[in-house]
Amino acid sequence: MRRARIEAQNEAMLRRQRDFRLAADVVTAALMTFDEVEAIAVIGSVAKPLWKEVPRFREFRSARVKIWHECADLDLAVWLSSLERLGSLRRARDRALRESFEAGVNPGVTGHQLDIFLFEAGTDRHLGRLCRFSTCPKGKPDCAVPGCGDIPFLRQIEGFRPRADLLEPAAQAMLFRRGSGLIRSALELPQPIDHDDLA
Repeated sequence: MRRARIEAQNEAMLRRQRDFRLAADVVTAALMTFDEVEAIAVIGSVAKPLWKEVPRFREFRSARVKIWHECADLDLAVWLSSLERLGSLRRARDRALRESFEAGVNPGVTGHQLDIFLFEAGTDRHLGRLCRFSTCPKGKPDCAVPGCGDIPFLRQIEGFRPRADLLEPAAQAMLFRRGSGLIRSALELPQPIDHDDLA
């Protein structure tokens, strides 16, 4: 496989993570204006320095060529003191992404590429996810999951149990905390180190 092809794919993976981190900043700026939002952090692979692995793409997989990990989506953890305005939070998320795209700031990350995991402030108890639909219930199969929509726009995922380490990246990837304000930009989170280049 040609080195230029590998480099182009690596650049695409780095750009994808950067785009998600930029979207994290955009959404954080919108959500932190709500009094009930106590903290926001990036979790998942967007929060971490990327690592190299053999990807799902056939040409790389068959040649056993490692490239940077592909971030599939953006995961944010949001701690709330109240669930009364989840619909307003959802609209603020979507409006921020749309307006930042129209302004040329957001390269095209949409609400469907973003999972917002909701936690109870003070306990870290997982409550569910912020719904992606514009109405609740929407009448989709996802809405039939027990407990989904009992609180409007609080989505439940069938069979989902948070891993014990779900919030592990949050300590180093906290973007906002009530009382402290903005802590960092997601763009400041650790970048990968290419050990192959150091050899």
